[in-house]
Amino acid sequence: MFGGVLVLLLLVTAALSVVWSPYPPGDIDVPHKLQLPSAAHWLGTDSLGRDIASQLLVGAQNSIVVGVIAVGIGLIAGVLLGALASARRGWVEEAVMRAADFTFAFPALLSAIMLTAIYGPGLFTSIVAIGIFNIPVFARITRGAANAAWSREYVLAARAAGKGAWRITLDHVLPNIASVLIVQATVSFATAILAEAALSYLGLGTQPPQPSWGRMLNEAQAQLFQAPQLAIYPGVAIALAVLGLNLMGDGLRDLLDPKLARKR
Repeated sequence: MFGGVLVLLLLVTAALSVVWSPYPPGDIDVPHKLQLPSAAHWLGTDSLGRDIASQLLVGAQNSIVVGVIAVGIGLIAGVLLGALASARRGWVEEAVMRAADFTFAFPALLSAIMLTAIYGPGLFTSIVAIGIFNIPVFARITRGAANAAWSREYVLAARAAGKGAWRITLDHVLPNIASVLIVQATVSFATAILAEAALSYLGLGTQPPQPSWGRMLNEAQAQLFQAPQLAIYPGVAIALAVLGLNLMGDGLRDLLDPKLARKR
């Protein structure tokens, strides 16, 4: 429940920033730089006089967008590949799993560096890099859970009734492993937020003037001792978002796992 509250807070913050923020997040007001929290600026201002609260609010949008699209890419492509490997077995399964192993050799950061060299840094680069990294994760989980489902009695009955492999996968296998995929999607969402923050911190992700929690951390380095709150605010925002998603993922696992439900 606590994780759900934190995730809801993240979603509400991102939705609110679409229609309202205290100030335009990119507005520079150098005469009022490095101000402490006040009625005019709830969390103070940064080294360029920009309102920190506005940057945090709008920065939540990037975290949501990157998380949703990148996890969506990994979920759709990974589930298709994992289901294909489980349904066909043999050389198909071996080829899919070896391709997944190969993709694991290119983590999101390394993929982002390669894509940046080709297309330049930006939000699109972050989304594609994180999405590619998520594909083998979902492929492996889908394949493992599906293999277990294929040995169940209801699948054997469906095969005896003459259903084909893909019909069985759609009608019986995927619905019965959906809980596993939902939990993994929640955990991958948290990983995507961390990865986006890391890429933005390194200058490979979201580019100015669009706010980003990771870039706020990067910009705070120069004033770390003079104004440590510049690093604390985005750091706490990232930590709470990731904590909420991880806690919610654990809660969903406990809720959706029938073995744990029987114990309760």
